Amino acid sequence: MGAWYSRRVRIIAQSTLKGFVRKRVDPALRRVVQGHLDIWYLEALRAEWRNSAELKAQHGSASILSADRVVFNIKGNDFRLVAAISYEYLSIRVLWLGTHREYDSIDAKEVRYDKRRYHDPSDPDGRRP
Repeated sequence: MGAWYSRRVRIIAQSTLKGFVRKRVDPALRRVVQGHLDIWYLEALRAEWRNSAELKAQHGSASILSADRVVFNIKGNDFRLVAAISYEYLSIRVLWLGTHREYDSIDAKEVRYDKRRYHDPSDPDGRRP
């Protein structure tokens, strides 16, 4: 008998998704956008992608930018999420999240995470549900 290990994906960080909705989404759209992000989060959490081809097979609308960088469409194509993915370590790091229009003004291959973009000042620890 060998050891059995769970292949659960680690997503860094759910607080980024929630902070984005609270700080950057129009209040009238927050519930809908949060719902779409929650669906993406749960799908990613359960994913068993071993490479970009497997990810693309599940998310046909995703854009594979490199071996470790992917752009996901959220809420149709209204929002874009840029993520760094390690298939080996089963981790996804949310690097950038914004509207499609904002996405057109960044270099998705080079963009880096900016905490100030998503930090909710009413939640100093970043742990608000």
